[in-house]
Amino acid sequence: MSHTITRRGFGQGVLAAGALAAFGKAPAFAQAASLKVGVLLPRSGLLAQAGQACQRGADIAPAVLSELGYKVEILSADTESNVDVARSRTEKLINDGANVIVGAFDSGQTAAAAQVCEQRGVPLVMNIAAADKLTEQGYKTVFRNFPTSTMLVKNGMALMKDLFAATGATPKAAVFLHANDTFGMGNKQAMDTLFPTLDMPFKIVESIAYDPKAQDLAVEVAKAKATGADLAIVTTRANDAIMLVREMVKQKWEPMGIASPGSPGLYDEQFYKALGKYSDFAITNLPWYDPKAELSQRVMAAFKKAFPNDRFEGYGFNVAFTLEAILVAADAFKRAGSPESAPMLEALRTTNLSNKMMVGPAITFDEKGQNVNLASACIQNRGLRPTVVLPKGAAEMEPVFPMPGWQKRS
Repeated sequence: MSHTITRRGFGQGVLAAGALAAFGKAPAFAQAASLKVGVLLPRSGLLAQAGQACQRGADIAPAVLSELGYKVEILSADTESNVDVARSRTEKLINDGANVIVGAFDSGQTAAAAQVCEQRGVPLVMNIAAADKLTEQGYKTVFRNFPTSTMLVKNGMALMKDLFAATGATPKAAVFLHANDTFGMGNKQAMDTLFPTLDMPFKIVESIAYDPKAQDLAVEVAKAKATGADLAIVTTRANDAIMLVREMVKQKWEPMGIASPGSPGLYDEQFYKALGKYSDFAITNLPWYDPKAELSQRVMAAFKKAFPNDRFEGYGFNVAFTLEAILVAADAFKRAGSPESAPMLEALRTTNLSNKMMVGPAITFDEKGQNVNLASACIQNRGLRPTVVLPKGAAEMEPVFPMPGWQKRS
């Protein structure tokens, strides 16, 4: 496979050098006009809402990055929320000339893309995907600027302790509800491994798995309510998060809170639109964009211009991580001086990017291709928008816990 890439690259290099030679200034290694970024996302099917939100980050990336001196061209592909389609679309993006793949939101689909990229020797920069195994298989072409499930659970649980300390309220028992897909099971495994070591003030009385494609979650919520737990810990995405809360309201189950150690769903625009006041006070502990960062300001302005009828906050997490993944690739291209795989991979390994959106130190990768320096914030839904409530230094509001009962909301 690598011979094919080399021949293609050689052919492109000869053409570029020949064109420049006509003007009498062909360098030894001609800089390509732009980096072709294949963006792989689930824009239809079960995960369509999240995939479309991520796509908005890709849509505004060329204009935003151009202002910073980066040249990117976006080639987009839809995984249809299907692992096999993700695999074939990755192949097609590479065959269509993508120098790097960015994606794919879902861990299972990202794993399929990673296999193809490793076989073809093409870099993969993950935008969002948490399963630990993605950077634990010895692959040389994968880079992840997103926390592993272990990091999400560890950081998320630490913030729960901070929440209890800040509000003076502590639950005694929790039930863990999670999807039974690659992401949900990855979080379950991380929870099983880590929880006994974290000295949490509550016990987990039961873990309940569910099919995210189910029509409703009545049975699972009834089972969770019957445990008597006063905290619901969840690993969700938007569709099942909506089903979960609807069923909790219907069955009048009112725990002290609903909290996620790092999954999507509870802060998505779709969640707010579907549930209204019932979406408020849910908590997600996860990395978040710094609204004061210079790049965040640029991205928010570009988003408002491109999507004037939509609120950035409801899309911000997916937009920010997708745009940052494209930025990571563009920064490597600028330093490599070539879109070819070998110099791109070398440049990606030496990434040190401080002009970014997400809270925390500069983006760097360890020998496995993992950014291990990502920090989490406590995000609580307040007034139908995701709001930073911890850590105190970054907080926009004080946290509320326990949450008000369903019928006590205006």
